[in-house]
Amino acid sequence: MTIRNLSPLLHAGSIAVVGGSARTGSLGAIVLDNILASGFPGRVQVVNTRTVERPGVEWVASVAALGPAPDLAIVVTPAATVPAIVADLGRLGTKCAVIVSAGLTDASGLKRPMLEAAAAHGMRIVGPNCLGIAAPHVPLDATFARTRAAPGGLALISQSGALVTGVLDWAQARGIGFSGVVSAGDMADVDLGDLVDLFADDPRTDAILIYLEGVTDAPEFLAAARAAARRKPVIAIKAGKSPLAARATLSHTGALAGSYDVYRAAFERAGIVVVETLTALFDAAAILCAARPACGDRLGIVTNGGGAGILAIDALGAAQAQLASLETTTIDALTAALPAGWSHGNPVDVLGDAGPDRYRAAVRAVLRDPGVDALLLMNCPTGQYDAVDIATAISDEVEAARADHIVKPVLACWLGDANAAAVREALGRASIPVYTTPLEAVRGFGYLLAARRARLSLTDSLAATRSFATDAAAARAIIATARAEGRTLLSEIEAKDVLAAYGIPVARTRFAQTAALAGAACASLRAPYALKIVSPDISHKSDVGGVALDLPDGEAVAAAAGAMEARIRREHPDARLLGFAVEEMVVRPGAREMIVGIATDATFGPVLLAGTGGTAVEVIGDKALALPPIDHAQAQALVHATAISRLLAGYRNVPPADIDAVAGVLDGLSAMTVDLPDIVELDINPLLVDTQGVIGLDARIRISAEPQTRSRLALRPPPLQWSADLATRSGTRIHVRAVRADDEPALARFFEKVSPEDLRFRFMTGLARVDHERLVTMTRVDYWRTISFLALEDSGDIVATAMLATDPDRTRAEVALVTRSDMKGKGVSWALFEHVLRYAQAEGIGTVEALECADHEAALQMERELGFTTCVDPDDSTVRIARRVFAGQEPS
Repeated sequence: MTIRNLSPLLHAGSIAVVGGSARTGSLGAIVLDNILASGFPGRVQVVNTRTVERPGVEWVASVAALGPAPDLAIVVTPAATVPAIVADLGRLGTKCAVIVSAGLTDASGLKRPMLEAAAAHGMRIVGPNCLGIAAPHVPLDATFARTRAAPGGLALISQSGALVTGVLDWAQARGIGFSGVVSAGDMADVDLGDLVDLFADDPRTDAILIYLEGVTDAPEFLAAARAAARRKPVIAIKAGKSPLAARATLSHTGALAGSYDVYRAAFERAGIVVVETLTALFDAAAILCAARPACGDRLGIVTNGGGAGILAIDALGAAQAQLASLETTTIDALTAALPAGWSHGNPVDVLGDAGPDRYRAAVRAVLRDPGVDALLLMNCPTGQYDAVDIATAISDEVEAARADHIVKPVLACWLGDANAAAVREALGRASIPVYTTPLEAVRGFGYLLAARRARLSLTDSLAATRSFATDAAAARAIIATARAEGRTLLSEIEAKDVLAAYGIPVARTRFAQTAALAGAACASLRAPYALKIVSPDISHKSDVGGVALDLPDGEAVAAAAGAMEARIRREHPDARLLGFAVEEMVVRPGAREMIVGIATDATFGPVLLAGTGGTAVEVIGDKALALPPIDHAQAQALVHATAISRLLAGYRNVPPADIDAVAGVLDGLSAMTVDLPDIVELDINPLLVDTQGVIGLDARIRISAEPQTRSRLALRPPPLQWSADLATRSGTRIHVRAVRADDEPALARFFEKVSPEDLRFRFMTGLARVDHERLVTMTRVDYWRTISFLALEDSGDIVATAMLATDPDRTRAEVALVTRSDMKGKGVSWALFEHVLRYAQAEGIGTVEALECADHEAALQMERELGFTTCVDPDDSTVRIARRVFAGQEPS
């Protein structure tokens, strides 16, 4: 994934339409018409074997005749001609082309030649099979849409061209503008992640809107979305929620569609705001473009109708908002300004005869209340005052508050379509979005809160690491044995041994090949016993009578085994019966049954699952999902996301269960997804949970048919293999490891011991302290684009840290290192820097750069000794750029 050569999508200075036409109604003519009608200020050329005479257009008969290479090419020709056209454009020097043409698929045999032709010249391809692109700020409309996008702050990325036309119609009616519109089409080259990166870096883009049907490169998409969501809201709607719709999605775009629930889990992990309907998509886009970001969920309400205020309160729960409590000083100010009959609380009912002055006074008081995070202004139409006069007074007051640095989201609900339409312009001057019902208005506030929660999930969510012993070698040996025997399904005993290797409590179990041996196996177990059939052809043993419980002794076990074998052989003659599992019955009165496990999604790979277990697991349908790896805090959050967690928390005289023990099991499963990529399915059902802890009674593991040598995770885990014990040149010993999210407090303590001068060198500015925002960038990393390494002394205190941040291409990275002031001169910086450079080279990063203050001679000298060259920053003479290019990895 790369954003290289994508700049022309937003900043084209010249454009060529290959297949542009003068034939009315043709796609080539429509695209050309839209380019000209949009007022594109640059050079417009048309390539067509037939003459095209249009004012402001240069016609040529071939790509070779274009002259200087156009910045952007739009190709609207038959599919069979596209690969050769792409090759000609590449030879000319064009670096970006939008292929509107359809039919360039694997099945047609045209996709690969097109991509090979583009790759030979470093050309990027948007599409094929797309509506085109629009860059309203240029202005440029290179689409065949009916409605032109107005300039604004919303970026739209869509896999459906038809949906783009609908969004543009909707936006035009509401006065919403766009920073860019890209119809991604079949995404043969440029994919969703590339486009998210493009708009994340675009200063004109305030929010990114995505309609998607499938993700082609999950790790790259999540990395791009995560990076973007820390800077601006990213809102997505995923088509293909139902199985039938998912099949339609597959045939529509060729995308590999995974489970909708897994998509939701993945998006939430990446900080994406997920909406379910087009209406919600439009509403979220409108509020995020118009209103200020929310800093809290406490809503103040000013209304001239008590009933409308009550309806707004009713909607707060669904929006995950709360009614603000007004301070005494606010109440006093309102009492002095409003009639005696006002509500004396929130909602602030200014009464039905309220005019501009009364609204102005209420807005002034409530907006300045420190306990109010956002303000909803409501108006029920009356004949006493002009709605526009009220709206104008409100806008003036809101702008006055902003001039006093009181910047909070303000929303308006003018009940009724005509009432709302009359004030949109007046309120729009103060960027106040207008709704027609209380439910819509509060829901709009909910989208602001959802964007805030999404951002905070990346920076402020709880983080905790739980250390526990694992025996990955033993688990791998069990898997290898099964594969050597030609099996992909582990026996129950093998599965339990794998779980035990990761510290997951399981019921003691013995294997017996025959009914008689099953009775003998009881000698090493405590009564009573449970008996289960062992067969690679029977997954759900209870469904075929393959489970017997509460057997008092070995004789009963042997008899039950004989009867079980006879019945299954009679009713399922094709099933291979290997023997029996005999286990101690676990008697836990009052324990709850859960299911936890690992599933594999077609798009996102391994997924962790938790929910209500037992034989009715499919019927109950209680489940929560998360992409691994997760830390202990995230494991606890996954448990709390299930419906059964409310029962586990305890009620009345039922004590709370050990939820932390369940999280511990999920810790183990998460570690398995990292260590054991061969596991494609795993479930523990039931997992008994009570005050004593947890214990797994049954387990099932399925492995891949072929050994897996590469990780299948969509999210990269911390690179434990890059933990090392190092000795510096002075003999000082340090332990180096990758940072974790829960290292923030320790890193804050570290920076307290760094001198002001070293802080200036590290952050290129004067700092008294390193705040949370800066610490987050160093600790909440994705281990793909950004990683921090910590150097620790024997006490566990941090003595140095180095952060490596790459561009989306991962061809170039910037490194920043700082050492605790009392540890300088001991070789710590050198040892850590060398470690980071080894990591960068192993990751295939071609160039590593460091920005240094010109007077930081110690760092510049060390970097020169490490093979860096230095030069003056062309943009700042007080800064030096140190650069090292690894041999064999020079940029092309």
